[in-house]
Amino acid sequence: MNTSSTPPKRTGASPDGLPPLREVIQKHGLRAKKSLSQNFLLDLNLTRRIACTAGDLSGKTVIEIGPGPGGLTRALLLEGADKVIALERDDRCLPALQEIQNVYPGKLVIHAADALKTNWSELCNNPAKDVIIAANLPYSIATKLLVGWLETEPWPPWYSKMVLMFQKEVAQRITAQPETKAYGRLAVIAQWRTNVQMSFNLNPEAFTPAPKVESSVVTFTPHPKPHPQCSVKTLSAITSAAFSQRRKMLRQSLKALLPHPENLLEATGISQTLRAEALTVSDFARLAYTFERLANRS
Repeated sequence: MNTSSTPPKRTGASPDGLPPLREVIQKHGLRAKKSLSQNFLLDLNLTRRIACTAGDLSGKTVIEIGPGPGGLTRALLLEGADKVIALERDDRCLPALQEIQNVYPGKLVIHAADALKTNWSELCNNPAKDVIIAANLPYSIATKLLVGWLETEPWPPWYSKMVLMFQKEVAQRITAQPETKAYGRLAVIAQWRTNVQMSFNLNPEAFTPAPKVESSVVTFTPHPKPHPQCSVKTLSAITSAAFSQRRKMLRQSLKALLPHPENLLEATGISQTLRAEALTVSDFARLAYTFERLANRS
């Protein structure tokens, strides 16, 4: 913990001198909204564990999506983040976040904004080495946000790491290996562009209100030069075609992308009778690379 930026502790208060989160929620009437996929994480020990998963935060700018009453926000600042940029579309939460801002002058920037409509590189305006994304993501938009960050161009991206919480089922899809039911397009793109690690799981009882599913924290560290090299758009198209008919052989499923996939598979050295789930991440990237090379020849 970076104690240099930690406010003095008051008797009976949290380590940052602010009231416990349950009191904050009661004070501001922050009843979680199902329409916004809100499930508040109130245990400061757990939020600090998430913050610590991001590594050394000193000198780093952290972008947080959906901070709610500020549980993770407070943890990030306690663990030494140089600056936290928090995007919150629920105006009810802004007064609670402003109270944190008052304790950490100049360190918390609050944007009342929709994450799905945000220009990220303009928002942070910092070198990639200084920016981390850390969030208890609203589950209804988590996958869409993740795919957008993974398909960022140019690459390497504007962030150096992502520490994100998902429904456990989504986390399993992200980290899935070939020959499993969870393996699909999301796993291929995530693992091709980043080093993905399942960090830890959280039980529903850790949240208020408790969701019906377990949650998982996943870390993503970008590969500077994903290999084999290809366009992420081409890789996305290849994987979408292959997994949209995952029980069919590649020679059939890839017809959604090109009329004669046999030529592509032969040029890549991949058997036409395999199914999508049998291919490794590298296999898919080689398919995308070969597809582009053959397209440039024609």
